[in-house]
Amino acid sequence: MANVGLQFQASAGDADPQSRPLLLLGQLHHLHRVPWSHVRGKLQPRVTEELWQAALSTLNPNPTDSCPLYLNYATVAALPSRLSRHNSPSAAHFVTRLVRTCLPPGTHRCILMVCERSDAFASACALARAFPLFTHRSGASRRSEKKTVTVEFFLVGQDNGPVEVSTLQCLTNATEGVRLAARIVDTPCNEMNTDTFLEEIKKVGKDLGITPTIIRDEELKTRGFGGIYGVGKAALHPPALAVLSHTPEGATQTIAWVGKGIVYDTGGLSIKGKTTMPGMKRDCGGAAAVLGAFRAAIKQGFKDNLHAVFCLAENSVGPNATRPDDIHLLYSGKTVEINNTDAEGRLVLADGVSYACKDLGADIILDMATLTGAQGIATGKYHAAVLTNSAEWEAACVKAGRRCGDLVHPLVYCPELHFSEFTSAVADMKNSVADRDNSPSSCAGLFIASHIGFDWPGVWVHLDIAAPVHAGERATGFGVALLLALFGRASEDPLLNLVSPLGCEVDAQEGDVERDSKRRRLV
Repeated sequence: MANVGLQFQASAGDADPQSRPLLLLGQLHHLHRVPWSHVRGKLQPRVTEELWQAALSTLNPNPTDSCPLYLNYATVAALPSRLSRHNSPSAAHFVTRLVRTCLPPGTHRCILMVCERSDAFASACALARAFPLFTHRSGASRRSEKKTVTVEFFLVGQDNGPVEVSTLQCLTNATEGVRLAARIVDTPCNEMNTDTFLEEIKKVGKDLGITPTIIRDEELKTRGFGGIYGVGKAALHPPALAVLSHTPEGATQTIAWVGKGIVYDTGGLSIKGKTTMPGMKRDCGGAAAVLGAFRAAIKQGFKDNLHAVFCLAENSVGPNATRPDDIHLLYSGKTVEINNTDAEGRLVLADGVSYACKDLGADIILDMATLTGAQGIATGKYHAAVLTNSAEWEAACVKAGRRCGDLVHPLVYCPELHFSEFTSAVADMKNSVADRDNSPSSCAGLFIASHIGFDWPGVWVHLDIAAPVHAGERATGFGVALLLALFGRASEDPLLNLVSPLGCEVDAQEGDVERDSKRRRLV
């Protein structure tokens, strides 16, 4: 499904499904609420009202089900009817799966998405994941025809009026961000090196009227960015710290999103094996998500200062590679003894969050990274792991994940018990734990936090997205929807306000707790 144009329209119009194949998708009780008069023009003359009703009566989702309405030109598919408390009410993951398996083939196709207004954002982002942009299959380059998929939402339940133009624009920008992030992650390092990633950043900056700040190569060393420089100095394409800054008038707070952008991770001299190295092109997933989300957030009107910080490097092997036992001075002023060159993401992020704190004056620092393989064991393939110094933001991340489809689950935050894992006899800390059986994903995040200080009064949030950044061999664009939802209250957009858990009433059932002083005013 690569190289497909995705369009969101208030009404997709009527068409014979033989000329424009159709997928009708939603939870079964929602599909039953769609009047025949609304779908008739999209199904006739191939499908009658009796056949439509008969198809609905045969659906028995467990967890999903589908029924062809007319050959392979029209299909109705049902999402799970019941979802657990740790899943999204939108059933976002099943939306993506059903689109991939049930959308009929064709050059110009249509999806009628039936859902509640509160699930429209998550559903749109889930749809976008089914249409990756990157492909190097030779057949794709020979096709001259442009494929399009038109998406129409039919809203049910409360607030079920027509979809506004502003909502369609928000969905367009958000899904473009998801697909941008997925394309970067899918692109191999022989193309998506640090030079190319910087070009992607510059392109987004030009689109938004922002000139990025870029610190590269030997300048990183000179200015004290020992983490980023140490990780990337052996590669052909030099490492970089890049920043996109949005500073509108009237801003009341400063937010920094810091993305891990390891364009390829060999493990360095602590080299990965032949089975664990393939797929390491995805180690830039955090930076890719930050870029896609930043683009969408600014386009939708972000009211506060927002900085996107990209920590870019290729963890390569060569004469200049960092060795185990080397000691690096990081931007925080702390020294790190390297005992594992394959624990490189925390080193570049330590410099990134330190820069956000010292140079950008951030009140809220969120870092996003494909940080640890242990994340997939701790919280699984679908849920990112969150580690934060704020119980309020921990709850908000979980709730935002449910609302946007980028699911999140907490890790243990307990630096007084875990940070001793990094004890070094010759430096302020080592970069890898002594005991890999002692909550390694939590420890990895604490390493990053230590470079702004555990007593820092602001909010620090760490999101480990190592497993959900991909599904099989395809990138998901995970993290874009989560950032937009989590910080939706700082947006001028009504839909992002709707899906944001911050700044709203406390909901004890979904895990919100009272917000206090500085951490309450954030968005």
